[in-house]
Amino acid sequence: MHPLNRQQWSGKVAVCCAVLLSLVSEFVQADEKQKTPSRPQLPVAAIVTEYRTNSHADVIVGKILEGYRQDGGPGPDLRIVSMYRDQVPAQDLSQDLAKKHGFLIAKTIEEAIVAPSGEDQIAGVLSIGEHGTYPSTPDTGQLMYPRRRFFDEIVAAMKKTGRIVPVFNDKHLAYSWEDAKHMYDTAKKLQMPFLAGSSLPVTWREPTIDLPMGCEIEEALVSGYGGLEAYGFHSLESLQSVVERRRGGETGVWSVQAVRGDQIEKAESEGRWSRSLLDAVLRASGKGDLAEAKLKLNDQAVIYLVEYRDGFRASVVMAPGVFDRWVVAVKLRGKEKPFVTWMKTENKPFGHFEFLVKAIDHTIHTGRPAYPVERTLLTTGVLDAAMHSLMQDGKRIATPELAIQYRSADWAFANRSE
Repeated sequence: MHPLNRQQWSGKVAVCCAVLLSLVSEFVQADEKQKTPSRPQLPVAAIVTEYRTNSHADVIVGKILEGYRQDGGPGPDLRIVSMYRDQVPAQDLSQDLAKKHGFLIAKTIEEAIVAPSGEDQIAGVLSIGEHGTYPSTPDTGQLMYPRRRFFDEIVAAMKKTGRIVPVFNDKHLAYSWEDAKHMYDTAKKLQMPFLAGSSLPVTWREPTIDLPMGCEIEEALVSGYGGLEAYGFHSLESLQSVVERRRGGETGVWSVQAVRGDQIEKAESEGRWSRSLLDAVLRASGKGDLAEAKLKLNDQAVIYLVEYRDGFRASVVMAPGVFDRWVVAVKLRGKEKPFVTWMKTENKPFGHFEFLVKAIDHTIHTGRPAYPVERTLLTTGVLDAAMHSLMQDGKRIATPELAIQYRSADWAFANRSE
């Protein structure tokens, strides 16, 4: 037998290493499959106001039907088996999608929940009361989306089936505090897993860091733009998802006031909102000329001043002429520079809704909400009070009803590196 030369020996070693790596890879893959068995595609019903391109129904339900990128790729472990539409606009998408994916277009909410049976028996419900043509409240101008009506009919239908399943409510619970509290109390009484809220708390953040749980926060400010109600809610949820991590957990809100014009400077002189935090947000928003931005702010802004029951205070600066993004700035005890984070979103296919759908998927599969619905109950109440303060020329609204206590969950937000 001839001894192997260096080249032959290297070749033999390379082959052995390749075989060994292949065996290790197969072992790891098999082990991972045992650790993470495939989950069933659970059947869900979608209750929507309307289903057209880029509506909330499209960017949420569409990610269940056609994947997170809505291109036929991977998606959640859910499947739509029925849908109720409250309105059907000329540009409706749902009819063609029903033919393509084989789900029922129901004439009533009850039918959407009761009719599916066997393997299609409903395991969860999506209530998406956003978009469509609805009236506004005559005093405050809040859009009267039928979220409570949807909720009550969903509950009534579930009672007929004898099964209470998880429900997701898109955005704030309702346009009025009374409706929101009714929905929350009903869910609690029925022990119904209830998830709600904006996509902003789970979207990408820059930088990709979060405040440590139990940190000491002295004050916070968030920027916002767009409609004072519709986008004001997103601003409040962005803020709340950060500040609820403070020491002692959330204990609720003592009062809310919405100020504009000369009231803004008066509130600043009283120490009720922070110019230094505003400067930090302006810099993070890419506003090179801070002086010009501040002039526009005085002319166009509305600021929601929120006083919390534990003495913490926060402000929501709604200024569409100044801001085009949601940025949260937080003053931490003992820190000279504020903590600042930007909640980033995406245009079509609105990828930030992917992470909201993942939270919905988790809630339906486990029967445990990904994060507390109390966050959205609180932000719903703050928003309603702010709308009433605006209607009353900036009156401070006491909110004893918002003594809402809860602890933040460590549900992860999106990460570009994943």
